[in-house]
Amino acid sequence: MVVLFGFIAGVLALLYSAYLIFNITSKPTGSKQMVEISDAIKNGANTYLFRQYKTLAPIVIILSVVLFFAFNMLTAAAFVLGAVLSGLAGYIGMNISTRANVRTAEAAKAGLVQALDVAFKGGAVTGLVVAGLSLLGITTLFYFTQGVALTIGFGFGASLISLFMRVGGGIYTKAADVGADLVGKVEKGIPEDDPRNPGVIADNVGDNVGDCAGMAADLFESYAITLIAAMLLGLTIGTNAVLFPLAIGAAGIVASVIGTFFVRLGRDRNIWNALYKGVIATTVVAAILFYLMSNFVFQNMNIFYAALVGLGATLIISYITEFYTARDRKSVREVAEAAKTGAGTNIIAGLALGMRSTYPTALLIVAAIFASYYFAGVYGIAIAALGMLSVTGMIVAVDSYGPITDNAGGIAEMSKLSPSVRKVTDALDAVGNTTKAVTKGFAIGSAALAALSLFVAYAEAAQLQVIDILKVNVVIGIFIGGMIPFLFSSFLMRAVGRAAFSIVEEVRRQFKTIKGLMQGRAKPDYAKCVDITTRAAIKEFIVPGIIAVITPLAVGFVLGAEALGGMLAGSIVTGFLLAITMANMGAAWDNAKKFIEIGNFGGKGSDAHKAAVVGDTVGDPSKDTAGPSLNPLIKVMNMVALLSAGLLITYSLL
Repeated sequence: MVVLFGFIAGVLALLYSAYLIFNITSKPTGSKQMVEISDAIKNGANTYLFRQYKTLAPIVIILSVVLFFAFNMLTAAAFVLGAVLSGLAGYIGMNISTRANVRTAEAAKAGLVQALDVAFKGGAVTGLVVAGLSLLGITTLFYFTQGVALTIGFGFGASLISLFMRVGGGIYTKAADVGADLVGKVEKGIPEDDPRNPGVIADNVGDNVGDCAGMAADLFESYAITLIAAMLLGLTIGTNAVLFPLAIGAAGIVASVIGTFFVRLGRDRNIWNALYKGVIATTVVAAILFYLMSNFVFQNMNIFYAALVGLGATLIISYITEFYTARDRKSVREVAEAAKTGAGTNIIAGLALGMRSTYPTALLIVAAIFASYYFAGVYGIAIAALGMLSVTGMIVAVDSYGPITDNAGGIAEMSKLSPSVRKVTDALDAVGNTTKAVTKGFAIGSAALAALSLFVAYAEAAQLQVIDILKVNVVIGIFIGGMIPFLFSSFLMRAVGRAAFSIVEEVRRQFKTIKGLMQGRAKPDYAKCVDITTRAAIKEFIVPGIIAVITPLAVGFVLGAEALGGMLAGSIVTGFLLAITMANMGAAWDNAKKFIEIGNFGGKGSDAHKAAVVGDTVGDPSKDTAGPSLNPLIKVMNMVALLSAGLLITYSLL
C-alpha cells in the first residue's frame, strides 16, 4: 500500500508538471526580437548541457562496468538509472526555464500578477519533476527488486551526475557573469543586460545551467540519498521503518502540489510574501499528512515528531538565510555602507557577515540532530532530514523562479521594452536573488543532515561500533576530510577566474575590433562567448569530480574503514560551515550592490557602487560555484564510502 502511494505521488508530480508546461507554453512569447534573444539563450543552454552529457556518458559507462564486476548487474543498472534520471531532471528544469523567461517578460506588460504567475509556474515544473522522478525511481526500483541495498547504486548515480552538473554549471554561470560585468559595467559603464555586451547571452545561459539545471540535480540527489539512507537505517527496525520514508516522500509531493495554489500576491504587492505563503502552506499540509502517515504506518508519534523537526528546520533556515542576505535587511545594508570607503572595507564586511552567519545555521542543525535523535534515535535523524527534503518540490520551485525572472529582465533590456515592463521584471529579479540565497541555505542544511544520515549508514555497513579519534589513522582521516572542501573550492574558484579571464579578453576584443559596436550600429558575436565558456566549464569540472570519488577510496583502502569514517566526519563539518560562509557572503555582496543601485549611498556610478561591484565580483564564484558545489561533494564522498563498505571489510580481512 505504501509503495503504491509513493508510485502514485510520483506520477502525480509528473502529470501536474505536464499541465503546467502546457499552461506556460500556451502563453504569448512577444515580439520577434524577444523570441530571437530567448532562442539564443535556449540554444546556448542546450549546447552546453548536451556537451556536458556527452562528456559524462563514458564516465557513467566505465563506472557501471566497475560496479557490475564489483557487485552485480542490478547495482550497475540502478547506478545508470540514478544517473539518467538526475540528468533528466536537470534537463527538463532547464528547458522549461528557457521557455518561461520570454513569456514572463511578455506577461510583465500586463503587470506584476501575470508575470509572477508565469515565472513561478516555470519554477514549479522544475521542483515537481525533481521530487517526482526521484521518488518514482526509488519506488519502482524497490518494488521490482525488493532490495534496499540495491538503491545505493541509484543514489551513487544521482550523486555523481549532481556533482558534475553543479560544478560545471557553477563554473559556466560565474565565468560568464564575471567576464561580462568586468568589461561591460566596470570598464564600459553600460547596463548589466545591455545588448552591446558580447558576453550577455552567455551570462543569461549561465543562469539556467547553473541555478536551474545544477540546483535541480543537486536537490534530486539530496532527496534520493536521504530517502535511501532512511530506508537503510530502517532495516534494523523493521518493515514499517523501511517503508515509512516512501510515505514521507509521497506526502511531501502532495503537499507541494497543494502549496502551489497558495502563491498569490496580496494587497501589499510583496512578492517574497507571496512565495513564502506557498512554502508555509506546503509545510502545514505536509505536517498534517505526516501525522496521518505516522498513525497509519507506525502508530508511533515519536516518528512524527522527528519528521516535524525537519519541517521546522526548513522554515527556520529560510528565515536565517533571508535575515543575512535580503536587500532590505540591516546586515546587507551594513555591507553596502562599508562600500562608501572602498572595495577593501566592503569585502571585509562581507567576509565578516558570511562567517557570522554560520553560528545560527549550525546551532539550528545541532538542535535538529539533538531533537530528532531524542525522539527516534539515529533513524530519527534520517527522518528529520527527509522531513526537510520532503518539500523539495516547493523549495526548488521558489529557487528556479530566480533564473527565469533574471532572464526575463535581460530579455526586456535587450529588446528595449518600456520602462514599466523593466520595472516589473526588476521587482521580480530583486526577490529572485533572495529566493536563490534562501534555497542555497536550505540545500546546505539538508545536505548536512543527509550526509550525516549516510555517515551513520556507512558506519553500520562497515560494522563500526565506534570511531576512536585517538587512533593516529583516524586523526589523519579527519585532517584529510577537513582539508578536502578547501582544496575542492580552490579548484573551482581558480576555474572561474581562468574562464572569466578568457571571456574578458574576448569581450574586449569584440569592442575593439567590431566597428560601431559601442554605438549600437553593429551586433556582437554572442556565440563566441557561449562557446568559450562552455569549453572552459567542461574542461574544468573533471579534476574536482575525480577528487570526490578517489579520496574516500584511497583513505579507506590505505588507512582502513575507521580512518575513512574520520575523513567523512571531517569533510561534513568543514564542508557545511564553508558552504554557509561562501553562500551567504556572496549573496550579501550581491544585494549590497543592488541596495546601492536603487539610489542609496550615491547610487549607480558612485564610488560606493564601483566598490560594491568589486565585492559582488568576488562573491559570485563563492555563492554560485564553490559554495553550492560543496553540497554534492560531501554527499558523493559519503555515497562512495557506503558503496565500498563491504569491500573494505573484505579487504581488512585479507
